[in-house]
Amino acid sequence: MDAIRLRIDGVASHIRRGVHLKRDDGIETPDTTPTIVSAVAVEKRVSWANCKKSFRDSCLVVMPALNEEETIAAVIQDLRERGFERVRVIDNGSTDATARRARAAGAEVLSEPQCGYGRACRRGLTNVPRGVAWILFCDADGSDDFDNVDLMIAAAERDADLVVTNRFATKAGREAMTAVQRFGNRLVSKLVEHGWGFRFADFGPLRLIRRQALEDIDMRERGFGWNVVMQIRAIEAGLKISELPARYRPRQGGRSKISGNVIGALCAGLAILQTVVRLYFGAARARLA
Repeated sequence: MDAIRLRIDGVASHIRRGVHLKRDDGIETPDTTPTIVSAVAVEKRVSWANCKKSFRDSCLVVMPALNEEETIAAVIQDLRERGFERVRVIDNGSTDATARRARAAGAEVLSEPQCGYGRACRRGLTNVPRGVAWILFCDADGSDDFDNVDLMIAAAERDADLVVTNRFATKAGREAMTAVQRFGNRLVSKLVEHGWGFRFADFGPLRLIRRQALEDIDMRERGFGWNVVMQIRAIEAGLKISELPARYRPRQGGRSKISGNVIGALCAGLAILQTVVRLYFGAARARLA
């Protein structure tokens, strides 16, 4: 794992302090703040069979789901075939067979009847089993390509606390995202860069975080801002962050609750913007105190 050769190519990142870089997009990052150092295009693939099984044994997969009966079983099966035995599905008020099919596929199923992505994620973090050191968050619609997980584990083993993925890194990933998703991610990226001095490329669902780090940042977000808040809190807490290129594809079945619905997308976008503004002014007040 340590022998993986890396090259700077602007599609992955690791936070270091005191580094002064000019990134591929022309933005020069100051050496007075934690800096996203663009890195990591892997010259050879890391086979999951060669990764330490102990890492997967210490990982809990948390997967919120709302009416994903068409895809949930295949997603769980894919994870289990890759060595993830602890798969926890949070049924967020489904009216279809999502919960039943998830159980049949071998997942633990928890219920969170109150709608909200953050609520579902928080419910998935209750009573985490002893021995779990890492949490892998993913979607239940089949859009996440779990071939990405090998590189995420490699980054974690290089001492990252939070590993997030960049769906914009590949042409296929960009094309798989809707116009609403692309616009929303770019806007939030600019806001976070302005407010915290970082420019994340993406705020997608597939992410891996150290359990202790998750406890340290004290996630309380209950809505669609969960992913954004996690990344902002990670910056504020000085966590070591890696952002990796990720393969991404269209959902494999069912209907999107946000990007496929104009009203839903607008409501979710407004909620996320309000969350970012609230966090920004909270951080500003703390700096002035």
